[in-house]
Amino acid sequence: MWFSACRRPFPQPPRLSTIKLRSSSKHRSATLATMTSGDEAYHPRDAVGAAINGTMITGGAGALLSAVQNTLAKRNIGPWGVFTRTGGTIAVFAAMGGTYEFTRYACANLREKDDSLNTTIGGFLAGSVLGLRFGNTPAVLGMGALTAVVLGTYDYTGGKLTGYKGKFKEDEFERREYDRRNRRRPIQEIMEEFDERKGLRFAGYDERRRERIKEHYGIEVPAKQ
Repeated sequence: MWFSACRRPFPQPPRLSTIKLRSSSKHRSATLATMTSGDEAYHPRDAVGAAINGTMITGGAGALLSAVQNTLAKRNIGPWGVFTRTGGTIAVFAAMGGTYEFTRYACANLREKDDSLNTTIGGFLAGSVLGLRFGNTPAVLGMGALTAVVLGTYDYTGGKLTGYKGKFKEDEFERREYDRRNRRRPIQEIMEEFDERKGLRFAGYDERRRERIKEHYGIEVPAKQ
């Protein structure tokens, strides 16, 4: 019995290609499962840095608008009127940009989700800052609601004026397999694109040469016997 057990063949180990194929299939299955679940790991963002950046950008836009207002004044105020007379425009724009960026990123970090709701909340607070300039509660709530609706809708529809382009993620292997099955070109079409004048001769070269000469020059070339 011991002798027969020793002579029993050992099971053959799986080939390397089989292991790679199984691992790749498992990897593709895991990738597809992750794609279908739609759950992505959220990475926290710097809300303070975004607020500083937004304040500088919108503050610059407010300074430009303040300069235009100062230029259109009826009496000569001088260059410092940009800050002394219409400087409130700079402050309002800077506060709007900083409030919007900080609120948007802070909400995203607290909720651990990056969606249109963060933009809507940030837009409401930014619009409320603009409404504070009018000095009454209806203006604050109205400007906040208007800004929230506009920015939230803009972000929800893709954040582009050219139309919505969803953030679809596709597995690279599946995409290439689809292209290979549906966009495979016939061998005859590929052969016709090669320059046969440089020494490349494929099957049917004489027939194609006669057809080209007849098409371009109208000369009938007799077939070789």
